[in-house]
Amino acid sequence: MSETQTAILAGGCFWCTEAVFNDVVGVEKVESGYIGGAVENPTYKQVCEGTTGHAEAIKVSFDPSVISYADLLDIFFGTHDPTQLNRQGNDVGTQYRSAIFPIDPEQHEEAIAAIGRANVDHNDQVVTTLESPGVWYPAEDYHQEYWEGEGQRNPYCQAVIPPKLQKLRKSFQARAKSA
Repeated sequence: MSETQTAILAGGCFWCTEAVFNDVVGVEKVESGYIGGAVENPTYKQVCEGTTGHAEAIKVSFDPSVISYADLLDIFFGTHDPTQLNRQGNDVGTQYRSAIFPIDPEQHEEAIAAIGRANVDHNDQVVTTLESPGVWYPAEDYHQEYWEGEGQRNPYCQAVIPPKLQKLRKSFQARAKSA
């Protein structure tokens, strides 16, 4: 068994990206949190106000012998819209930006290559940024595994998450835990 590796990704609402990556084979854990800002220990309310500089993001722990970082990035690009600057759908602000936070030079190179692949699919319109990993702040407990609990009753999640899961299951069928 390989040593667990970490990927940090921001693709809009962390409830949505967490739900997708919790359904990916080889992913051992997904934690929602905040990264890329200037305020120490930000709260959800502060981040939502858009003044801290943080992105809503997920920290993905994965087994590289089962799924590669490159495959995770392809799933990331295939399940959110990387062409929207500082927004995903109705979520608007820098906290919803599309960003990758590589944690070492190898991930940085893989991220550049993934952006290149995504640009081919999106007519060179990808706005996803590569950012320094900086300090990771886990989101409050009630945000963790949100889709599995409260999210099932949240109208926003009901509208946004199932289409993302359908994209995962259709485009990355061999990578999805559920069919």
